[in-house]
Amino acid sequence: MKAILALEDGTIVKGIGFGAAGTAICGELVFSTQYTGYEEALTDPSYAGQILMFTYPLIGNYGVSGETFQSNGMKAEALVVREACDHPSHHLSKRSIYEFVSNEDRPGIAGVDTRMLTIKTRDLGAMRACLITDSDDADEALRLARKHPRISEQKNLIDRVSCPASYHIEPARKGMPHFVVIDLGIKANIIKSLQERGVEITVVPAGTQPRQVADLEPDALFISNGPGDPEHATCAIDTVKEMMGQIPIYGICFGNQIISLALGASTYKLKFGHRGANQPVKDLRTGTVYITSQNHGFAVDSDSVEQTHARITHLNVNDNTVEGIAHDYLDIMSVQFHPEASPGPWDTEKWFFDSITRKVMK
Repeated sequence: MKAILALEDGTIVKGIGFGAAGTAICGELVFSTQYTGYEEALTDPSYAGQILMFTYPLIGNYGVSGETFQSNGMKAEALVVREACDHPSHHLSKRSIYEFVSNEDRPGIAGVDTRMLTIKTRDLGAMRACLITDSDDADEALRLARKHPRISEQKNLIDRVSCPASYHIEPARKGMPHFVVIDLGIKANIIKSLQERGVEITVVPAGTQPRQVADLEPDALFISNGPGDPEHATCAIDTVKEMMGQIPIYGICFGNQIISLALGASTYKLKFGHRGANQPVKDLRTGTVYITSQNHGFAVDSDSVEQTHARITHLNVNDNTVEGIAHDYLDIMSVQFHPEASPGPWDTEKWFFDSITRKVMK
């Protein structure tokens, strides 16, 4: 099946289409540098609104098992690869990447120069794009790409991936602290990491009002990862403002940005974001450098953190962007990277989740 990918700058790429046929999907084209964990990445709700391109030239060689899904299905709008493997080799594999994308009714394109597209993205920044399968209409693809709203203008991304209703996870034993988690597009492994600490968990939708959260009588508030511009997460920002100083507040990725906004800091869009499983992060307290998994296109402005009386705890070694903040008086701690990994290294999983549960149990 033929396919065509158009970028808003006028770049046109033709390739081999797979997955949903005869569809036109638009989104922000972003790249990830990981070479494993495509199953986790494609099902990560933070990729809603984005067309995901892998820089590693072969994707799908160990198939799709379903055992490491981070949500109930593919959340990236579409998939772009140099080569997609149609005969995976792994004892846990249940289907190929072709079958997975097709089952999810999403389009993909293979046989394209992903290195060229990655370099272009690094030079010009993440751009709007359109992928059309079973077509070679370049003019239509380019028109749709340029018509599509920018990621900062899309206000419904969070609602698309948040849970439709609250749900409760019982603690391992009586007396364990109660975490209320605001689901802005949470990854399954975040819930799993909290569960492994035995805490009581109530997960609530993104639109839950501050009063409703307070009525649940949490011992701690947790703000999840999610897609798009953090300024659109108004209910979560208001909830953090309302509850800061009353209970401990923690966050990951999108949650780090939302907590920062609630404290009075500002955020900005990165040129092409951090996406991959090998981002170096320095802990400013110990000097330790961790290799982390990341997926974000926005960041906290470091200068704006100073006025909040919070402190920056972690920095990205590559570009010095903020990777973590803490406010000791208000009992707030959040990180920009993903300690639960999936995909990625487990360098910070034990440190982060042990720290936040231990703090609440004191």
